[in-house]
Parts: sequence; C-alpha cells; structure tokens
Amino acid sequence: MCLEVIKLNQKVDPKKIIIKVLRGHPEGLMLIEIAEITGMNRFTVTKYVHELMGSGFVFQKQAAAARLCYLKEIFVKNGNREKTLKGEDKT
Repeated sequence: MCLEVIKLNQKVDPKKIIIKVLRGHPEGLMLIEIAEITGMNRFTVTKYVHELMGSGFVFQKQAAAARLCYLKEIFVKNGNREKTLKGEDKT
C-alpha cells in the first residue's frame, strides 16, 4: 500500500488533519495507517482519535484482527445537493 505522507504544519490542529485523512478514506484506516499518512507518532494519533471518538466525530469498528477508524459523517455529493450519512457506533 502506497501512502502519501502529509507534512504537518505547526499551526494546523492535529484533529483536523486526522479528520481530513479519514474523509479521504471512507473504507476506514487503522491507527498505524493514519500515523504513516500524517507523519505523526502512532501514540499521538491514538490520543487524538480517542478525543475525536469522545466528541462523536470518529468511530472504530473491529475488522478481523484490525480496528478501523471511520468518520461518523460521510459527505456524499449528489449533484448540487450534499447528503450526510451517519456511521454506526460499534466499538
């Protein structure tokens, strides 16, 4: 799997970066994949993902041996209208 590393800007909120990455991966990502894409330490990613879970923005789902992270709301463009799909909260 080829993952493009996103350069971290000191002024950008790490949670916003994680949300942006998850928005681009509706299939879900493991914490280590989020860490590789963002260039953050996996413990830092874990901390912020748990904060986002507590805020209701992200949920995790068990997929075989892996836990995948998803955005709770996935924006799907349908013509000029934008629909919001709610994710299931399964931990």
